[in-house]
Amino acid sequence: MRPYRDRPMIRLLPTLALACAFVAGDASAWSAEGHRIVAHVADAGLSPAARAEVERLLADEADPTLAGVATWADELRDNDPALGKRSAKWHYINFDGRCGFEPPRDCKGDNCIVTQTNRLYRILADTDRDPAERTMALKFLVHFVGDLHQPMHASPRDDKGGNDYQVNLRGEGTNLHRIWDGTIIERRGLAALDYAEALLEAPLSPDLTLQSDRPVLEWALESCQLVEDGKAYPAEGVHAIDEAFLDERLPLAEQRLREAGLRLAQLLNHALAPPTQAP
Repeated sequence: MRPYRDRPMIRLLPTLALACAFVAGDASAWSAEGHRIVAHVADAGLSPAARAEVERLLADEADPTLAGVATWADELRDNDPALGKRSAKWHYINFDGRCGFEPPRDCKGDNCIVTQTNRLYRILADTDRDPAERTMALKFLVHFVGDLHQPMHASPRDDKGGNDYQVNLRGEGTNLHRIWDGTIIERRGLAALDYAEALLEAPLSPDLTLQSDRPVLEWALESCQLVEDGKAYPAEGVHAIDEAFLDERLPLAEQRLREAGLRLAQLLNHALAPPTQAP
């Protein structure tokens, strides 16, 4: 296998819809390793122009890569408590009992992941904005696109994204949110970069959400539907889970990580190197 950074750029499905979808308003997730996996997958799909802009915007970061800033938004609670508190509700959306988006009900005060992801996209894509503001938007986006694809972050259930759904695994108590955050993907025993490489080996298929005029909402609704259809939860009333439960959900978790990375790459390509400028 070739070194990761020597891989050819992944050509994702280009659509005019995605190029402008984030301009119109729409109406913690994966573990640190999960967010880094998403970022590594996205890195492989950056166009040369987008990669150059990412490198410019992140030049002053301790680790100036997508993976290096992938957990920044979660670390705010310790590193910048004021911003961490202000942005806490931006990591998720609670759909009220069903998978349908009504902004006044599901995103009060625009404090949800759908509206904020669209807002941050517009900031990142605006070259007239202050570079520091665009850098912050980029760091939030790297994280939030990952969050959107973790089913517990876009749930119609009244259990705080699985945090209140207590489960017992290997004789120890935990909750379903934590299981989805990291326990499932830990089954592979792979470091983030190796995991991303493995996910990128699967064949690409067209992504119909990229033809939507509201792709961010589509990604959230996908997660919501996984919860509504029972694919993310044990059988109703079951709270004792085992290794079989983890193994059965592993392909779905990997699918969501891969989709998040590929879609993040497409989002950044359109924000930082619009089609008219792309090679």
